[in-house]
Amino acid sequence: MKMITGGVTAAEGFAAASCEANIKYKGRTDMAMVYSKTPCVCAGTFTTNVVKAACVKWDQQVVASKEPMQAIVINSGIANAATGAEGFAACEATAKAVEKALGVPHQQVGVASTGVIGMQLPVEKLAHGVAVMSTQLEESIQAGTDASKAIMTTDTVNKELAVTVELGGKTVTLGGMSKGSGMIHPNMCTMLAFLTTDAAISKELLQEATSQVVSDTFNMITVDGDTSTNDTLLIMANGLAKNPEITEKNEDYNTFVEALRFVCETLAKKMAADGEGASKLFEAKVKNAKSVADAKVLARAIVGSNLSKAAIFGCDANFGRFLCAMGYSGVSFCEEDVELFFESSVGKLQVFDHGTPVAFDEEMALAIMKADAVTVLVDMHEGDGNATAWGCDLTYDYVKINADYRS
Repeated sequence: MKMITGGVTAAEGFAAASCEANIKYKGRTDMAMVYSKTPCVCAGTFTTNVVKAACVKWDQQVVASKEPMQAIVINSGIANAATGAEGFAACEATAKAVEKALGVPHQQVGVASTGVIGMQLPVEKLAHGVAVMSTQLEESIQAGTDASKAIMTTDTVNKELAVTVELGGKTVTLGGMSKGSGMIHPNMCTMLAFLTTDAAISKELLQEATSQVVSDTFNMITVDGDTSTNDTLLIMANGLAKNPEITEKNEDYNTFVEALRFVCETLAKKMAADGEGASKLFEAKVKNAKSVADAKVLARAIVGSNLSKAAIFGCDANFGRFLCAMGYSGVSFCEEDVELFFESSVGKLQVFDHGTPVAFDEEMALAIMKADAVTVLVDMHEGDGNATAWGCDLTYDYVKINADYRS
């Protein structure tokens, strides 16, 4: 696997565009389009929140159908959630605007929104934005980067990535972009993610691979414990790499899953590090738990604890915060088996050893925790279950951002 420059336009046959549609924001791009010159096999995963945005319901319908997908339109600023029949009609109108502009059947168009809940989308602005972007579609790397910036809300940086792998003697490219900074919590985590690949793969295996990978990546990040109404991940595969179509779980399938996992994990970590108000990435690694399921619960409990997040922000090596979170996670374990370490680019320091605190160098601990990324490493000594979760510290700015969000 090789990392390359780019995002959603890196794979063969994919183009992107963005524009300033004034959906809610002024003076910045707030609509994006991703388009394939040929119809694509598609797959998706979506929020588990009972309150689902209209765009989520629309995309679930498209993914569940036997229709391919050829275009995705995204707007930022207004979430189109809690908007009733009018909100769903806005999704259909957006898709039909693509049909009018590009000839893509509206049943093959994905739509996504992010922003404020409870506001209706201005359909005329959406349709105008689609018309403009349809004339500006480009397969350039810059077009993909611009699209990744247009879907941002409270994000401070855009998030994109692309890799290549060899499948059946052909070079296959997988690229993607995501947004997410607040309302981040499994399942899924508050986010939009759009992946493109020129791999030839069956719809069934693409969906299976996507669901499997999301479980270990996007579903292992948390910022604030709030699961959004709009979480959507869509992936389109147009087959233009001309590799032998993947229709069974062979070596090519495993290679594709590995690449998909790398892209999703990297984008997920970028989102966690860019959590609202965050100053650093907070990672929890749990190893040797009784099971993978236990390890996942423990790791998510550690990064999800407000007290743990505050300790990371304050560079306070108070290991009791992390043990406490593990203790109320619902996983049964023996405290006397546990070892706990702090780790960063500065070094590694043990602070708890089989039920007993370890005398440690406070200055070394402070130096470790001042790094841009801090890891809490826990060895359970109970089995072979391993998992990693990602989050961020809890800062004063998180409250400021969310107190002023609607205004």
